[in-house]
Amino acid sequence: MQSLLEKFKDFIDISPNTPRISLGEGDTPLVWSRMFDQKYGFPNVYFKLESCNPTGSFKDRGMVVAVAKALEKKAKVIICSSTGNTSASASAYGGRYGLKTVVLIPSTDVPISKLAQSIICGAHVVRISGSFDNAMAMVKALEDSSVLTVVNSINTDRIEGQKTAAFEIVDDLGDAPDYVCLPVGNGGNIYAYWRGFHDFALKAVSSKQPKLMGFQASGSAPIVDQERVLSPKTIASAIRIGNPANWEKAVMAVRESNGLISKVTDREIIDAWQMLASQEGIFCEPSSAAGVAGLLKLIHNQQLSAQQSIVCIITGTGLKDVSLVEQSDIQSSKPFQVINDLSELQVFLRKL
Repeated sequence: MQSLLEKFKDFIDISPNTPRISLGEGDTPLVWSRMFDQKYGFPNVYFKLESCNPTGSFKDRGMVVAVAKALEKKAKVIICSSTGNTSASASAYGGRYGLKTVVLIPSTDVPISKLAQSIICGAHVVRISGSFDNAMAMVKALEDSSVLTVVNSINTDRIEGQKTAAFEIVDDLGDAPDYVCLPVGNGGNIYAYWRGFHDFALKAVSSKQPKLMGFQASGSAPIVDQERVLSPKTIASAIRIGNPANWEKAVMAVRESNGLISKVTDREIIDAWQMLASQEGIFCEPSSAAGVAGLLKLIHNQQLSAQQSIVCIITGTGLKDVSLVEQSDIQSSKPFQVINDLSELQVFLRKL
């Protein structure tokens, strides 16, 4: 398979001296939605499964470029703050290419299923006092260091990699969609999609640019509410961010694309998350479902036309955060069956 860096070398900011490294990132599936067609009458809805990247999230697209550029600069150490996905990606690429990786995580809840990848990849995991935003502030203070490379999305190389998802969507659909719905946490990804669609439209690879529809959790919606959230609260840990590092870029992306950033409740996120799994076969992390929850709200409010093409970005795999499945209100809908013998099993099967 052709590496992401090689495939899109004419569209991303790399040089002939940039190492063409790869863990097989990119080329993620674009899957048509059966549910939105049959249940809601929207026949042109698709899911971009960024959960199929090597470490299970969209972060790998940006990380491959950030690490390649770090290697080009002869860096020895990479560092990031993370709620899980960035740390997993940095640790995997750092481990593969011989870079020491330092990960700062908040003292608030970070699922062990997300930290497991960093731990097994040999990263130096440091739990700091406070939230993700506190960890991010520390990383920002090191941004100009000559001895290490920051690989959060404040690193513009990350954006160069992440925008390639937009390229793939255009390649698969034959043109840009009308709308793209996605979760918003730190704000880098919605900006990256805008950059990607803008670049392809500018070079006439596509005929239009989509409206970008970003969604934050209602308990962690600083961009929507236009004020920093000191204690962000949401079950969607990947977007539990009260002071986004790419706040202004996210706002610019929405403005330039004539889109919006709105918010959805945790209940709406959970409902969309369960719906995706039970009706589409897509098990994503809760934050990924924020974009789908937002699309459902737009449809309910009659803000979209049924014939428009829409892509929802599934940013990470559900295996990143399995703890939510254990909650009683989810399991109670279909509790485990206890069956003692074949005859009981046959009775059970006849009742299905």
